[in-house]
Amino acid sequence: MSDYGFFRVAAATPVVKVADPDANASRIIELIDQAEASKAALVVFPELCITGYTCGDLFGQQLLLDSADKAVARIAAYTRGLKTTVVVGTPARIGGRLYNCAAVIRCGEIKGLVPKTFIPGYAEFYENRWFSSGTDFLHKDGTRGSIAPENVSPNMLFKAGKATFAVEICEDLWSPIPPSSWHAVQGAEVIVNLSASNEVIMKHLYRRNLVSGQSSRTISAYVYSSCGYGESTQDLVFGGSSLICENGTFLAENGRFSTSPSIIYADIDIERLQALRQKDNTFHAIAPDGTPSGNYAQCYSLTDLGPAPDTDFEKELMRHVEPHPFVPSGDSAELDRRAREIISMQVLALATRLSHIGCKKAILGISGGLDSTLALLVTVLAFDKLGLPRDGVIGITMPGFGTTGRTHGNACGLMEALGITSREIPIGPSVSRHFQDIGQDPEKHDVTYENSQARERTQILMDIANMENGIVVGTGDLSELALGWATYNGDHMSMYGVNASIPKTLVKHLVKWAAVNHFSSTDSSGKSIKDILLDIADTPISPELTPADEDGNIAQKTEDIVGPYELHDFFLFNFFRFGYSPSKILFLARKAFEGEFTTAEISRWLDVFIRRFFSQQFKRSCMPDGPKVGTVSLSPRGDWRMPSDVSSTLFLKK
Repeated sequence: MSDYGFFRVAAATPVVKVADPDANASRIIELIDQAEASKAALVVFPELCITGYTCGDLFGQQLLLDSADKAVARIAAYTRGLKTTVVVGTPARIGGRLYNCAAVIRCGEIKGLVPKTFIPGYAEFYENRWFSSGTDFLHKDGTRGSIAPENVSPNMLFKAGKATFAVEICEDLWSPIPPSSWHAVQGAEVIVNLSASNEVIMKHLYRRNLVSGQSSRTISAYVYSSCGYGESTQDLVFGGSSLICENGTFLAENGRFSTSPSIIYADIDIERLQALRQKDNTFHAIAPDGTPSGNYAQCYSLTDLGPAPDTDFEKELMRHVEPHPFVPSGDSAELDRRAREIISMQVLALATRLSHIGCKKAILGISGGLDSTLALLVTVLAFDKLGLPRDGVIGITMPGFGTTGRTHGNACGLMEALGITSREIPIGPSVSRHFQDIGQDPEKHDVTYENSQARERTQILMDIANMENGIVVGTGDLSELALGWATYNGDHMSMYGVNASIPKTLVKHLVKWAAVNHFSSTDSSGKSIKDILLDIADTPISPELTPADEDGNIAQKTEDIVGPYELHDFFLFNFFRFGYSPSKILFLARKAFEGEFTTAEISRWLDVFIRRFFSQQFKRSCMPDGPKVGTVSLSPRGDWRMPSDVSSTLFLKK
């Protein structure tokens, strides 16, 4: 059974009784049972949950501290034979001082005590009245302090299965340089935070931002558990917040202000975090004085806790797998913001290129399909931004052997409604003559038949650009570049490709967004741009290079040939961003598209993706300039460099 690089974690908030460690241990054990039953590799409890955070000066009472020690020992004994690692908050006496600690427990043993580093003594917090800082266990030269037992340090790393985790406690996260920053640099992919964060107005939003930001900054998973019901409300309210975040994205969150215990779960993708860190060569930090962080590494230790539980991720994966990773998600306001951001980047990129070369003419081939539509909208907006008249945008429709009335009508109507210069140049006569010249049978609808049309169209665009002293704006998108679904030196080529990093699924989303939010003009028939754009978005994707069917409808449907673009975009995102193996991509795709595609269908199209991606690199090696808009770009000058003659054999062995 493969774990696919996942690591199941839990954040638990028990109901506590202040100053009653034995009762608290019983409630913690109940939640440990739940975590063990759910095959969680790690369960995290709140700060000082053994005693309750709000004990006040009772932390000076030896009876309470003795009882806390016994409660931790009881929990440790209970975990004998269990595979879940438990982290609980407890006071601990060491060297005549009291420390606010996290006890890391596995298989009947306390594997480590991690003392809190930053001890607050401001506003409603006065922990420094009772507790000392964990820095007592570190020397300035980076070595471990002499008073520290072997298993006590704020800088301990713990390895469970394939995952390495480290601990910080509450205020540590709020400090200018949280300990977790150093923990992550030293190898911790998972940071756990035992907290006792009270609620005041809007504090929860700030706390979420801290967790999200630190998780993103350290390219880590962050498991946060804070105390809740049962803590004293003499002066404060504790809402019991639990959060699990991975690289800035929340995977799970509980409901605050509950009077019942809570436990949340999420499956952390350790392999993803490792891949992102490996790609980011600035991740391994440099200290402010310019010395490598390796000097600080001397005070770190690593404790191997043994294997993680045999969690069946095939049966249940406790995380959402986004089937359309390139398409913005969220409420309508967020969708609008993101779409505007993407379009604005494309528009500014083209406007900058036009301005830099002093060009006032742009030539586009308009097919009535998605890609040329988005490129046209971007070009029109770029001309508007530069204060140039729209008649400088020259749209050319070039009907061929497969052009249908639907796409031709939409192309002409869109150009008219946008107020650009439109031309129509049928390519049939010139392509037929070309067939005669090279001896191509016009009844043989092979690759030569198709590519001759694509190259004729590109020749027309390039020559008109020369005549008009303009540039050809490319329409091809990222998905086509990945699959090599473009005619070499045909639609593959332009002077500037505005859609170069926009995948097909996103193109469709942006066209629909533009229809609803941006354009209201109409053509001479009274048909609105919105109507035209929505019809384009609903038209089957096709290069229209083979004749239409007997009813005049599109016969050559791209997705029937190369496969569904939503699958290919999913494959591309996960292959490029995280370096996942084909077997893991297949596993994730089965989860993401459950009920939509069978395993056999996904596997078939994944094979197609791998074969085409590897064999078509030569087209990407000489692709035109174009702006990087998202996190995935296949530009050979930017994000993706690969030899054109590389073997795909290894990757086809799923």
